[in-house]
Amino acid sequence: MSARKSILITGAGGLVGPLLATRLLCDSNYSQHTIYLTDLAPPIVPSASSSIPADRLKDVIPIQGDITSPSFVSSLISATLQDGANLSAVFIFHGIMSAGSEANFELSLKVNVDSVRLLLDEIRTQAPGTRVIYSSSQAIYGQPLPAVVTDDVTPTPQSTYGAHKLMMETYINDLHRKGYIEGFVVRFPTISVRPGKPTAAASSFLSGIIREPLAGKECVVPIEDRGFRSYLSSPSTIAENLVRVLEMDSDKLPEHRRSVNFPGISVSVQELLDALEKFGGKEKLGLVKEKRDKGLEKVLRSWPTDFDTSRAVGELGLVVDEGVDGLVGEYVESLKRKE
Repeated sequence: MSARKSILITGAGGLVGPLLATRLLCDSNYSQHTIYLTDLAPPIVPSASSSIPADRLKDVIPIQGDITSPSFVSSLISATLQDGANLSAVFIFHGIMSAGSEANFELSLKVNVDSVRLLLDEIRTQAPGTRVIYSSSQAIYGQPLPAVVTDDVTPTPQSTYGAHKLMMETYINDLHRKGYIEGFVVRFPTISVRPGKPTAAASSFLSGIIREPLAGKECVVPIEDRGFRSYLSSPSTIAENLVRVLEMDSDKLPEHRRSVNFPGISVSVQELLDALEKFGGKEKLGLVKEKRDKGLEKVLRSWPTDFDTSRAVGELGLVVDEGVDGLVGEYVESLKRKE
């Protein structure tokens, strides 16, 4: 009998980790994998549903702990290798988000840089050659930028979050080049519509503008410009593209340029408001308040507003949402399933 395989997902108390875990549990290609979920907060373990076989939930192992602790990280990687298991992939999703990083440089350095390096070094020591998929961000770019960003545009971050993400991108490139890991860097668009509560991200309102009014709550938009555009992707599309990178031929990317800009759609504040009215009714618009926050606006305006997706979609086989109605419609359907 072949050795069992394991997949580790960090940041599993957030949105993307549990979403990806659910996607993997529903896929028969990963029926022989144990999925380890870790976070500082209790990891969110997928619950039984019609799409997840009941016997698969036993293969999900949550491990709560401090990813900045060397002893915890060492024991975490050891756990994924127990009984001769093969650590086939690590997804790195943990981190301090954009506004939180800008407000606390030291914390961002500790979590977004030091803990990632610590984890990567433990992987190359205990499980060399493991496929590592690191979630980066469009925040690695800064102005001036062309209207449509291509893969050839040089990253020049204008935020602590973006700078720290780019530092780790460079480190992963070198670890891959030297054969220590099989590295992939996936740069996320802003994910919308996120369920749950507002986050410490500058872009949090891009979900809140839909989520909060539909729940009868007020949302404050920190920018007084309805023409302002952002680059967005739905949660389900992010999860699908992560699985496609997990299965991607490593030679699809050069050995020293391991980044992929995940495809998204460029959406204006007005287009989000139009979708809110379409799905929630005109009265919901009254719950959206526009109040300028100069600090957040500076961060938001440093980010790209659109990308050339021809390589990601055409060459690498990734998928993209069809439009803003699809983003909002997916969230509305998720609410209906909870009723």
